[in-house]
Amino acid sequence: MIGLPRDWSTNRLIIAERLSMRHRVRDELTGVIIFVGIVWLVFLLDLIIPVDFNAWGIRPRTVIGLAGIPLAPLLHADIWHLVANTFPLIILLCLLAGSRANSAGVVVGLILLGGAALWLVGRPAIHIGASSLVFGLIAFLIAAGLLERRPIALVISLLVAVFYGGTLVWGVLPKLGGNVSWEGHLTGAIAGLGLAAAWTKRQ
Repeated sequence: MIGLPRDWSTNRLIIAERLSMRHRVRDELTGVIIFVGIVWLVFLLDLIIPVDFNAWGIRPRTVIGLAGIPLAPLLHADIWHLVANTFPLIILLCLLAGSRANSAGVVVGLILLGGAALWLVGRPAIHIGASSLVFGLIAFLIAAGLLERRPIALVISLLVAVFYGGTLVWGVLPKLGGNVSWEGHLTGAIAGLGLAAAWTKRQ
């Protein structure tokens, strides 16, 4: 009996992963568009309705600030703040869809864990924006790829590290003054690392 080349099974696995990745990204693209669309819709409603939506952001260590944990990623200070978060959000969510992780579960986990940590340790201010989720996705995708060590996962990890690794490092460093919530970046990244470790342990 003639045996197959030794690397045949590996090549077949890589091809299957690529096809699976394309299928998942295509299937989950609608969810990505809907989520980003909701973020933009909230911003437009905030412009039209005479109510300050941003008051519902995360206010650390206050009861009213608890509502901001799930709501903060939907709220943005201005159009530039929103645009700055939109493009990385779309790219990272599509890369997440190409992984084997439960995309919706990861996003919800990052929002809740990162938001809760920010509520506990953040400076007294109103923290808003999807950047905490963005940093959580960066950290999750890099860590999950390195821990999982599958070809496709490693490629995703490398891409994210190349394009967003610098942003991750500089974004979590403490900054005096200003309106940037570096604490949100840091807690989001920590949540991403924690979720990646927990998820890969179950694989």
